[in-house]
Amino acid sequence: MGVGSSDMPPDPPEPYFSKSWRNVTENYPRDLDFVKSYQPQNKDVKHLRILLHGPVGSGKSSFINSVETVLKGRVTCRASTDANSGSSFTQKYTAYKIRKDPDSFYSVIFNDIMGSEQNTKTGVDVEEVKLAMRGHVSDGYKFNPVAQLQETDRDYKSSPTLEDRVHVLVCVIPAGSVSLISKEVVKKLRKVRKAAAEMGIPQLAILTKVDEACPEAENDINETYRIKYLKEQVDQFSMLLGISSNCIFLVKNYHSETNTNDDINVLILSALKQMICFGEDFLNNL
Repeated sequence: MGVGSSDMPPDPPEPYFSKSWRNVTENYPRDLDFVKSYQPQNKDVKHLRILLHGPVGSGKSSFINSVETVLKGRVTCRASTDANSGSSFTQKYTAYKIRKDPDSFYSVIFNDIMGSEQNTKTGVDVEEVKLAMRGHVSDGYKFNPVAQLQETDRDYKSSPTLEDRVHVLVCVIPAGSVSLISKEVVKKLRKVRKAAAEMGIPQLAILTKVDEACPEAENDINETYRIKYLKEQVDQFSMLLGISSNCIFLVKNYHSETNTNDDINVLILSALKQMICFGEDFLNNL
């Protein structure tokens, strides 16, 4: 067998686009200022409420911690996480406010919810997600997958205010798990998405753990929006759930870091700013 060029293995495909398909770096200082100074224009609410939902282990609680880390300028971990849990570690409907100073909070509230699971008897029930979006679920309510919250229960809010309602719905999925999501979980996520659409609630998605999804992002997180594999995951998830690709953001949550990193912050702030903009539009259109 010869050793000519025809016998040589082909070069591996280039993993990067020639330029970023979404430019987020140059907006970093403005995005940070925007988030820190944001106040809802609608006088009926003091806080914009963002509900995070998605499969077990997708990084919902970690994203809340990461946002708080960015705003406080130091690593925090107030929302409990568990990398070893095979089921949802979040058991209660929990609202997280981020303190700005001793006397005030930032104008965004994150609600963490039990993760969706393949089994119909485990994970959060779709009907309870709907109740949460309408504002009927009290902070601290403990989810029970086999016993849905009833109007007669203590944790049921019979007359929710606009402040109690969800203003933005965000689906959270690990970037490397898009092709692994079961049909059952996809069905649940789409039911939630349809319900939110009927309520007029804007929707976005974040693909987390980009550094675990591919070695290029792990090597240089600043190249996230140049990596072809990650763009493919965005497009695939867009087709899977029906969310437009320009409403899907790539994120690396703070996990092993002990100090803040501007390249990580850039990705988090880009997603957060769009959540706020969509929520503000929702409140202003009421």
